[in-house]
Parts: sequence; C-alpha cells; structure tokens
Amino acid sequence: MRIHLKALGCRLNEAELDTWSRDFAAAGHCMTADAAEADLVVINTCAVTEEAVRKSRQLVRRAHRANPTAKLVMSGCYASLDPDQAAAELGVDLVVPNQDKDRLVSIASRTLDLPTMPAMAAEPGEQALLAKTRQRAFIKVQDGCRYRCTYCIVTLARGDERSRPIDDIVAEINQLYANGIQEVVLTGVHLGGYGSDSSSHLTALVRAVLDDTDIPRLRLGSLEPWDLPEGLWDLFDNPRFMPHLHLPMQSGADTVLRRMARRCKSDEFAAMLTRAKTRVPDLNVTTDIIVGFPGETDDEWTQTLDFVECMEFGHLHIFAYSPRAGTKAATLANPVARDIKRHRSDALHALGARLKKDTLTRFVGREFEVLVEGRPETDTAGHTVWSGYTPNFLRVAIASETPLENRLVRVRCDALHTDGERLSASLVD
Repeated sequence: MRIHLKALGCRLNEAELDTWSRDFAAAGHCMTADAAEADLVVINTCAVTEEAVRKSRQLVRRAHRANPTAKLVMSGCYASLDPDQAAAELGVDLVVPNQDKDRLVSIASRTLDLPTMPAMAAEPGEQALLAKTRQRAFIKVQDGCRYRCTYCIVTLARGDERSRPIDDIVAEINQLYANGIQEVVLTGVHLGGYGSDSSSHLTALVRAVLDDTDIPRLRLGSLEPWDLPEGLWDLFDNPRFMPHLHLPMQSGADTVLRRMARRCKSDEFAAMLTRAKTRVPDLNVTTDIIVGFPGETDDEWTQTLDFVECMEFGHLHIFAYSPRAGTKAATLANPVARDIKRHRSDALHALGARLKKDTLTRFVGREFEVLVEGRPETDTAGHTVWSGYTPNFLRVAIASETPLENRLVRVRCDALHTDGERLSASLVD
C-alpha cells in the first residue's frame, strides 16, 4: 500500500513520523508525498492551542477531500484529548491515542486489515521516503511530562513520563548514520526528565551516544531551563555535541512566570546563562516567549523586553497567548486585549530581529564546519547557493557550483546576508 504521513506541531510529532515511515516500510508498504495517491493517510495532530486544534481538524478534512477512498488514521494530542468526537465528526477510520502511538503501524495493520508484502519489505532500519530527503533526524527519546504549566494541555494529552532505553536509542542512531544521516536531535515532551522512570538521566544518554555511535553531530531539542542536567557543560568539550540550546523561558517577569507555574526565575536564568557562555564560548541560546498572558501588565511586559535584550538570545519563538480549554490559564482573570497583544508581539519581533542580527554579526570572519542541508537555490545573479547550519545553529548560505548536499564542509563566514537572517559564507580549501 501507498502511505502518506503528515504531522502538525512539535518536533516530537515529526520524529514519530520518521519512526512510522520505517515501520511501514518494514511491513512492505511504500511512502508517498502525495496524499491524493495514497491508500492510507496518517495524520499526527496537535492541540497546544485552539488554533492548532482548528488546523488539525482542517488537515484531516482536507486529506479526506483530496482522497475520499483512502483509509484515514489520526493520532497525536488532539486525537488523544477527544478521540470519540474526532472520529465521529471527521469520519476517520481509526484513532490511535498517544499512549498507543508507538504501536500505530501494528494497530492500523490489524484494525484496518492492511496487507503485508514481505517481498517488498525494506531491510531492518532502511530509510523510507520521509527520511531520504533529510540530513538531520529527530529521535524521540522520551514522552510525557510531570509538570503542569498553567497554559499547557500537552501534559494531559501525552500522559506520564516514559523514557526509551539507551541501548535502543543508540542502535537507532547507528542505523540512521549507516543510512547517511549526519546529525541527530534528541527530543521529547520533557527532555530534561529523560530517565526519571528508569534510574537514568539525560547526561548519561548524551555520553552513550557520543561514546557508542559515530554520528558526526548531536543536538538537544527544547529543554526546560530548570532541568539542565549535572555535567551538561562538560559534554560540550566533545566537538560532536553542538553548542546550541533552546531553553523556553516564556516570560521575563517573575510574577508572570508564577502565574504560568514555571519553575525558573529570571535572575536564576541570567546567572545560569552567564556561567554557560563562560564555559562554552560559542554557545547560542534561543528561547520561547508568550505574549499577552492573562493579567500581563505594562510593567511586566517591559520586564520581559528588558530581560530578552539582556540575555541576547540568538532567536525568539514568539507566541501570542490564546486560551486553551482545559487549562488553568484559560480561567484566569484580566485577559489582555487583542490589539495590545498585537502591539507587544510586533515590538518583540523587532527586538528579536535585531538580536539575531547582532548574534550573526558577532561570527563574521569565523570559520565553521557546516552540514549542508536540502537542495540548492539560485540567487539573483544566477549563482548556486547551498544552505546549512554552523555547530551553534547559525544559518549560512554558501555559494558553490560543486554539489554539497549532505556534506560537512568547512566555510568562512564572510558577511551578514542581505536578508538579515543568515550569514554569507565561502568554502575553505
């Protein structure tokens, strides 16, 4: 059968798609990028906001319109929070909740009576279509979260914390590297909680990957700032462990952080970041900020702007708060007006653009090893330009007529690109 996979939302959803693609291939099915030609469509939904729910439902309806004869399977957080309504209203053939999604392929095969074709099956670990166009793979190492931030519904949708065995993760990474993947990102709902259910911890996992695999580049996904494991900074002595961390702060005002039930104060974060940048000089730290959380005053907003500027984040992910039914935050008083949220969001986007430009400019003249990703573009002068990322996750554009896809190349960062979003770089012999 021809299988089409689609994800909405977080990197963890993307990592799960990679796993499903390999499992379907092992059962003799083939992947297709076109939903209209698929026999089976699987959609991994999101429910982090009401807008994400709307988009998830829209995605399911669009898939059904594009191919009404295909079997339709839905999983993910929206599917887990309200499976009966999702199945009844959207006409899906099968809903697989998050707690069962690791067995999605076997459940779908049994429930929908999918044919198996041993003669067509891929070798164990062989990459399917989904992964063949990538140089970086997201590895799901953990699921679930013990915390209850007041704005978050995902902890309810994902359930209790569950960690994969280190040996399984190492084996998966070794297989991916054998198939051409050059970089992996360890990801989870609560990545810093890895090992909480198995007497292990994130530092042990990273050390095992560095010791027992030859993957050239290893990154961490989003990590709560209060969950930085002991011994983390020593790991960056290994050049294969990339010096970039995404630490979602959500606000720079401690009063807002308390209403969010976040577990890190602004001064604690600032002290940690000062120590980190001393220990890891090229470290690039990025963050998330929620704009217009209920009750956010002008003074609290000013504190957030000042905090973001002081921390010199390399990139901001900015979210305008919207109430999510089922969360405590949705019941809080004093919602912020839409026009105020828009004004604050615009101001933060402008600050973020300036900070990104400052971060990129600091590395002009430096040389880095870059993993070239994707296919080349042609610039206005007709030159072939390749794209990739430095170890500390700065995007670079490399002019080269020589094919560079999926290669690790050494470049010199010559100037800030005209788009202000990346560095222009040239190959170093």
